[in-house]
Amino acid sequence: MKTLPPANPGASPAVWLGVMGGGQLGRMFVHAAQAMGYKVAVLEPAQDCPAGHAADHLLSAGYTDAAGLDELAAQCSAVTTEFENVPADSLARLATKTFVAPGAAAVSVAQDRIVEKRFFTECAQDSGVLPAPHQLIAQDADIDALPEQLFPGILKTVRMGYDGKGQVRVKSRDEARAAFAAMGGVACVLEKMLPLAYEISVLAVRGHDGASQVYPIAENVHRDGILFTTTVPGPNVAADTAARAQAAALVIIERLQYVGVLCIEFFVLQDGALVVNEMAPRPHNSGHYTIDACVTSQFAQQARAMARLPLGDVRQHSPAVMLNILGDVWFDGDTMIEPAWDQVLALPGANLHLYGKEEARPGRKMGHITFVAPTLAEAQQHMRAACAILRIPA
Repeated sequence: MKTLPPANPGASPAVWLGVMGGGQLGRMFVHAAQAMGYKVAVLEPAQDCPAGHAADHLLSAGYTDAAGLDELAAQCSAVTTEFENVPADSLARLATKTFVAPGAAAVSVAQDRIVEKRFFTECAQDSGVLPAPHQLIAQDADIDALPEQLFPGILKTVRMGYDGKGQVRVKSRDEARAAFAAMGGVACVLEKMLPLAYEISVLAVRGHDGASQVYPIAENVHRDGILFTTTVPGPNVAADTAARAQAAALVIIERLQYVGVLCIEFFVLQDGALVVNEMAPRPHNSGHYTIDACVTSQFAQQARAMARLPLGDVRQHSPAVMLNILGDVWFDGDTMIEPAWDQVLALPGANLHLYGKEEARPGRKMGHITFVAPTLAEAQQHMRAACAILRIPA
């Protein structure tokens, strides 16, 4: 296995880092790693992809392609993944030849909702936080056996769900039966809907040496299952809630023996109780604010962890609001338009990040804007002004 030098990462000859996946998270990682002096190779089946446009080398291969995986491992001193559905077996194959962060075992936990909830439950004695009441549905007969107190609930596919996909709200056993059939009878989990006050996420990072850090708590608002805004510091987040969530995240990342950036999402209930929802074994949409508002971005942290360098300072230097930009803003009815970026960028503290995607489609993540300001109220005001300019309901 090739090892990276403990310092001076930009020394010649160049050291290569690898990324499985060609999306926008990979693109932002590429930029951060290149700023530190690394060259980056991206493995992605599609030749036209956001990360591939920025990478030093694009390996056009499938995520299970043995030859492609071996070529990536031979070229790179460390490899990571930019989305959670890269096959764990592929990460395990890479790990026989190079350093992989996060490892296959940790990623596999996040790829299966039942395994993930079982893991959270096992952590609860130390973390103090449980997942929502839930039950596996593997066949029609399991629906008949569901306890009545799980309704109303959310039926979620056990695997491959993201951005609200693979999820249906159900109020009754009959609705659960219909939704299960509509999902093709794949394994699902029914989660009880809880009296939610708001949602938060904890961005944690753990180094190869076991050192861990947690970023400030992010408060998230979703629309149609897609993240709409992230506000940091969270306006509703009490100090005690923040401390409990950060402590739980540190327990979880340590139990996983995780290396790299991990995002853990929590529900805060109306009575103040904390419930762990899910985790993403990679940098996360809710952590994009760190690029403009923190000393060390989540992507630079990922590069540091992969390179086995000391973790960076997670201190937030400015209040921030991150606004997701979907493909909808390129449309006025059926007519395609160019969004008024000049007006948006005239707003104080506006930082525009577009992902280089060729085609705008409604509901597709095309970029984000982070607003930083001396006060949170100012950042929120500028975010609302941008929504008005882009015709986004605020």
